[in-house]
Amino acid sequence: MNNMPKTAIIYGSSVGNTRFVAEKVHAAFPEADLIPAESADLKTLNEYEFYILGTSTWGVGQLQDDFETFVEAFLTLDLSRKTIALFGLGDQQTYPDTFCDGMGKLYELLAPTGANFIGQWPGDDYDFSESKAFRDGMFIGLPLDEDNEPDLTDGRIAVWSEQLRKEF
Repeated sequence: MNNMPKTAIIYGSSVGNTRFVAEKVHAAFPEADLIPAESADLKTLNEYEFYILGTSTWGVGQLQDDFETFVEAFLTLDLSRKTIALFGLGDQQTYPDTFCDGMGKLYELLAPTGANFIGQWPGDDYDFSESKAFRDGMFIGLPLDEDNEPDLTDGRIAVWSEQLRKEF
């Protein structure tokens, strides 16, 4: 079962929801290191082959504060041989036109690095009008809505984590 590469789950969380979800993702990947974005050390980040990055969306489609700073530093690494999976938190009811835009913004910043992205997710079970994280009929990572659908989170993470293990 454990043919997973050295993995880091890195998250940014302001009010705790993303941390809570990151801990659930960590339970699916217990061999991974769970690292808050605010305390991520660039020197050690280069040692990982696989990054699972989680962010919430703030304001009108902005990344979580810790991730704004983290990404600037993360982009200085050579990510061309790395694999990245994303998960994002959003609110479909209150912000249907920017649902999980933080995850979409993260993808936009990291895509030019040449990293291999895995973990796309279908948008069928979501009710939103627009999202920077939704491309070609799929989300670029796992969108979660802890405000309106917290009861679906565990099941989605279970399916997604198995998908990641197969795609890696």
